[in-house]
Amino acid sequence: MRKTEMNTTSMKSNSTLETVHKPKIKIEYGDDYKFVQDVVSSNNLHTVCEEARCPNMFECWGRGTATIMILGDICTRACGFCSVKTGKPQKLDTMEPYRTALAVKKMRLRHVVITSVDRDDLKGDFGSEIWAETIEQILRNVPNCTVEVLTPDFQGHTPSLYTVFNAKPEIFSHNVECVERISKQVRAQAVWQRSLDVLRESVKYGLRTKTGMMLGLGETKDEIISTMQQVVDLGVEIFTMGQYLQPTKKHLPVSRYLTDDEFKYFKEEGLKMGFLVVESGALVRSSYHADEQARLAKVV
Repeated sequence: MRKTEMNTTSMKSNSTLETVHKPKIKIEYGDDYKFVQDVVSSNNLHTVCEEARCPNMFECWGRGTATIMILGDICTRACGFCSVKTGKPQKLDTMEPYRTALAVKKMRLRHVVITSVDRDDLKGDFGSEIWAETIEQILRNVPNCTVEVLTPDFQGHTPSLYTVFNAKPEIFSHNVECVERISKQVRAQAVWQRSLDVLRESVKYGLRTKTGMMLGLGETKDEIISTMQQVVDLGVEIFTMGQYLQPTKKHLPVSRYLTDDEFKYFKEEGLKMGFLVVESGALVRSSYHADEQARLAKVV
């Protein structure tokens, strides 16, 4: 196994005036990593791990799992935090759901997370039919695998949401991403209230619902607590919080790096509020240890 470690930088915390270090990212290339890489490549699939430059890719692939990104690799939006390519997407690949199921089966997953780019160009259903077909193919071909979906907002189009709901994923997730005050700066083409409405509809339908946000974009402690309260009041049961890391110099800058104690504090507060599961830490992302979150939520 080849192992290296990225250099870290440090900056002053705005609230504590102590030096807080950028989290360290371990890079490991082992047999399991290569196996996942081969499965993804041979099935002509995309992963958010690669496209979004996830800091946990080497760990997760090393555990034999990956978060598959459907509907292509070109997004119709250009969020300030995200490194996924943006532009005019390619034509829909109708065989993608089946190939996704084959990859999940080959990786012998017990729990899988599926996500996608935004497809605002697909005015009829915003890609929801491919979403539903992907879920159904996995449940049909890998019946012992539970499915978690991390979806876009489908522009708040209720029929599209229900197309996904009716496919019966075990966990439905849609991220609020940040606090309301900076939402337009962070994701200009999204609408804060629309994201809350998506989560509300999922809860109303009866799905176990999840959301998450990044910290270190200029939000305050009170805004974080307020956002968590808004979300838990909707009936959302699983909440994730992680440190925002600037993927390139073209993206939004990091306002500050939070301490481990701060992440611990927000986790404790979230559990007090009533969340069933709170995953909070510098390198936490929506799908990080999602199988463990699902176990804690009694999904698997």
